Amino acid sequence: MPGRDAILSAFAERFNRPCRVIARAPGRVNLIGEHTDYNDGFVLPVACEQSTYAACDLRRDGVAHVFSNSLAARHEWTLDCWNRNDAPHWTAYIAGVAALLRERGAEINGFDMLIMSDVPVGGGLSSSAALEVAVARALARAADHTIDDRELADLCRRAEHDYAGVPCGIMDQYISVFARADTALLLDCRSRQFEHVPLPFNDHAIVVIDSRVRHELADGEYERRQNQCRDAVRFFQTLDPKVRSLRDVTTAAVRSRAPQMASLAAARALHVTTENQRVLDSVDALRKADIAALGPLLAESHRSLRDDYQVSCPQLDELVEICADVPGVVGARMTGGGFGGCVVAIVSRAAIADLTARIEADYTGPDEKKAIVIATRAGRGASIELE
Repeated sequence: MPGRDAILSAFAERFNRPCRVIARAPGRVNLIGEHTDYNDGFVLPVACEQSTYAACDLRRDGVAHVFSNSLAARHEWTLDCWNRNDAPHWTAYIAGVAALLRERGAEINGFDMLIMSDVPVGGGLSSSAALEVAVARALARAADHTIDDRELADLCRRAEHDYAGVPCGIMDQYISVFARADTALLLDCRSRQFEHVPLPFNDHAIVVIDSRVRHELADGEYERRQNQCRDAVRFFQTLDPKVRSLRDVTTAAVRSRAPQMASLAAARALHVTTENQRVLDSVDALRKADIAALGPLLAESHRSLRDDYQVSCPQLDELVEICADVPGVVGARMTGGGFGGCVVAIVSRAAIADLTARIEADYTGPDEKKAIVIATRAGRGASIELE
């Protein structure tokens, strides 16, 4: 990722004036806890080192001018007239954040903005949350508008719901805002309480493998899974009106009641209830520095996502199988919303080269694309890089 001077130079070249603020927000890798966040469950993400930068200065004419270096794309709109039907989809995240900041009183009457990012788009590392948080940090600071971290995360989530049309949970925005280096974030998505869990990975690394299969979470499948979970909740509410979400349902109850349930609702509920327990078991393993115990948990998480939640794809399954065959790989699973994107693996540092060579030799993605293997570490949360 280019340094501050490169961002300053690119902004000045594009807009013929210096920028006032540069904000940075990381993407994320979810170690375990997939599709549990919108079910009031537990998640265990880390911030990745890959980040999105938003450089900006305010205007006074009510117009937003935005250029994305990574997409080589530009768009402009009047702040009061952004329309998703005639605007590129990537602008929804920016327009939504700007509109919601203005709604809460921020004096934003137009802006010039340059976006630079090395978070893969559609790769399951939450490029959308990184964009939202970087833009929110930059615009709020440029406008001297005070907003605390929880409010900022909630605002960014609302922008994704209302403007991008993705009914996501809170995990991606929270980890982008609250991450600390070398820790995972154990987040209770019901209470929104969280704990930073140290990662005992001195001899191991978090390896992200980009399948090069791109997904689009707004195409209906993500929302369809949410509706199927709601169907399961409604079933259990007929048995116990205190049930508010799948967080209130046990795995034993799902297994015993499955014959009476719609098959897809039962399968989705089985994934969510077992995945919540896998998150808690993973945290226990990390606290004990029992890295070997993570392997079966990651493997079972992937099996459940593949078979019960049905959000994997052949390429992700192939990468997980390759990982399982390489000595020194503790475990691997798909990460992110699914239907493409990335695999996350915990790998002995001494085995990273062997894993990379195996993937290079054995895996071919869509259109003959090779996977991209990135060894990363848990990074820090969003920050202001220039003001």
